[in-house]
Amino acid sequence: MPTDIAFLAIAEAQQLYHWLPAALELARRPDMRVSILSPSDQLLALVASYDPQGILHQVRLRRPPSRPDSLFRQPSRLATLLLNYATIARFPTLVTTEISSAWLRRVPGFASRLILIKHGAGDREGGYKRRHADFDLTLVAGEKDRHRMIDRGLCTPETVAVGGYPKFELKAPRQRYFYNDDPVLLYNPHFDPALSSWVNHAPQMLAALESLSGWNVIIAPHTKLARTAAPIVSHAPHIRVDMGSRHSIDMSYTMSADVYLGDVSSQVYEFLLHPRPCIFLNLNHRDGAGDAFAHWRLGQVIDSADALPQALARAADLQPGFVTAQEAAMQQSIDLSPVPASQRQADLILNFAQTSHPAKS
Repeated sequence: MPTDIAFLAIAEAQQLYHWLPAALELARRPDMRVSILSPSDQLLALVASYDPQGILHQVRLRRPPSRPDSLFRQPSRLATLLLNYATIARFPTLVTTEISSAWLRRVPGFASRLILIKHGAGDREGGYKRRHADFDLTLVAGEKDRHRMIDRGLCTPETVAVGGYPKFELKAPRQRYFYNDDPVLLYNPHFDPALSSWVNHAPQMLAALESLSGWNVIIAPHTKLARTAAPIVSHAPHIRVDMGSRHSIDMSYTMSADVYLGDVSSQVYEFLLHPRPCIFLNLNHRDGAGDAFAHWRLGQVIDSADALPQALARAADLQPGFVTAQEAAMQQSIDLSPVPASQRQADLILNFAQTSHPAKS
């Protein structure tokens, strides 16, 4: 009888890249049945684009009343779980990248095991919630997260494991987005108003980027900012704005840019798969203390938009001084084992699914 494992795809599209490689790896193994559960036709279509042989079994969940289907606007997760409880609960092992599914624990008789794949490899405290403790097994990208989950009492050494960063296996190749050979700057503002260079400083940032000479610019906000903020509009020929597309989540931009410009997003670790210059914006004049700002040591930090041209001018010369710190941060944040992360995650999920201990009550 095949081992039955389901992946819950009820979050926005950017999270898909953190579980899909493991799902595909499991589905290629003998005696496995891997199902993808989602209320979104667009998400299922994106999954199918990486699964031309159709080895994943797609299950279209009932969709609660919501806005039109979109990769970046999914219906209420709680409503989706409630509406589809009978379908979801019949799977003995459920894998997800979002913590709303921990709500299932409150339903009397719920017996499925819950496995969480933490998406991203960031440093903000927002990545550690009490609901993380409700999962039977948590897979993290690197030792940094494993230690933090244990230190915060959200996992025990037995319930958290390092599985690497499988998104790298689906990364898009470097692409050409402009008609000249000027270097490319990727600007990736965060969504948190307290940390974002865009929310409170949009006019200054746009003016600084539009006035740049000798640079092409991709403005690709964090998807949470892109779906809540007013659209960013620029008619400057050297600027490309992406408020949410497949390019903004499949590493197209992080692979194609020469310099990263941002606030505190974990996307910087995707950029640093290949060490390159980073510039961080402290326009809110934070003191930089705490884990949220840990990666500010990986590049220049500037406190005004007007300082950007000078920072760019010296970025290449200063980069050798940051390489060691960038490589060390990557080693702690993302375990780059020679064994593919999809294989490591699949092994951990399968081994756990085939053990006999009961789910948490």
